[in-house]
Amino acid sequence: MKVNKWTLGLAAVGLVSLPSLSQAEEKPSPVLTALSSTTISGYVSTSMEWNPGTGNAFVPGFGFNAGKQDGFNLDVVKLTIERPLDEGQWSAGYKVDLLFGPDANALATASAPFGKADSDLAIKNAYVDVRAPVGNGLDLKLGVWDTIIGYETFDSGSNPNYTRSYGYSIEPTTHTGLLASYQVSSVLSLAAGIANTFGPTINGRANPPKAESAKTYMGSIALTAPDSFGFAKGATLYGCFINGFNTGAQSAAGAGGATQLSWYVGATIPTPVTGLKLGACYDYARQSSVGAPTPAGAAHQEAAAAYLSFQATEKLSLHSRAEYFWQSGTLAFNGAGVVPGTSSSTSSSPTGITSAKVIALTETVQYDLWKNVLSRLEVRWDHAADDRKAYGGTFDTVNGAAPGKKNAVLVAANLIYKF
Repeated sequence: MKVNKWTLGLAAVGLVSLPSLSQAEEKPSPVLTALSSTTISGYVSTSMEWNPGTGNAFVPGFGFNAGKQDGFNLDVVKLTIERPLDEGQWSAGYKVDLLFGPDANALATASAPFGKADSDLAIKNAYVDVRAPVGNGLDLKLGVWDTIIGYETFDSGSNPNYTRSYGYSIEPTTHTGLLASYQVSSVLSLAAGIANTFGPTINGRANPPKAESAKTYMGSIALTAPDSFGFAKGATLYGCFINGFNTGAQSAAGAGGATQLSWYVGATIPTPVTGLKLGACYDYARQSSVGAPTPAGAAHQEAAAAYLSFQATEKLSLHSRAEYFWQSGTLAFNGAGVVPGTSSSTSSSPTGITSAKVIALTETVQYDLWKNVLSRLEVRWDHAADDRKAYGGTFDTVNGAAPGKKNAVLVAANLIYKF
């Protein structure tokens, strides 16, 4: 029995059935065999946001916030196609994360020329994963993969809060390169990687202005408390660094690109109270401008955050976050290539914040009423802790007002359906 390749492809993903095919052929189709261990998953994230008062053009500069004030939003749609590694010594797999919607633009992975990347499409992960029988097993990822740095992730539903922290906003997002990870023991794991650049642009290069061989280097170490630690078993301590050329960074003088060094340390700690967990992290990012000289010559941004999460019932959980962000100079730290001061941009960089110091408090209530649906209500307060007014204002080009507030309040509702 002959079946055209399009019908066979639909049958492989379960869209059509071929009862006679299974009777006529004793051997399974190579297509069906290849897909047997592949999984398809993802989510749809939506939100509603209200900023009390009038004149809310310039909003706090944390990730994925701009353009969402006072309205209803589609955040992002994610589709994951994956074949994870199995337990074999020569295991192989792959993963592809595809993003659709406004937040896809903010990820800034598009390899198209600058100014043509706002397509509402992005590739978050696309790599081949293999394991070599070295010791306990050496795992290698080649392609595009998530950065190894940070307490929070791009996937809001995997974070304690809906909005991202300032720390997340000054971290890189993805890299194109080779990442090796090794589980030394149940207590210790290590990772090391080499990438084209610090920034997220797929297949980007540091040349020019760097040498053709210039690359970005990174490494991490993770410690996990064993069972002998009592209530603190499972506590984690994680540290990492990334150093390389950020092609997307743009200095105040307009020079494209900067050499960037980022350090991170974070910890999660269970407590004797059932359902109560603590977390803390610190981010440091420093850039040295390349090209035309800048007044500052170099700039740094730092962020510290503390987290408190309590699982009150099976469906109800409470999450708090306190942050302190400070900076010297303004550069586009996440590699999205955004000119400083444009807080209306869709970039996840906080360079739109002109204040040297910011304090932020976030309170989130999560109550999961529906199956597969994550539902949250969140209140956030951002405060310019220096003598500058960083929030408010209007976009009117004729009668527009500059930022005139030291405080910004956000009330948000978030629904995420996971499949």
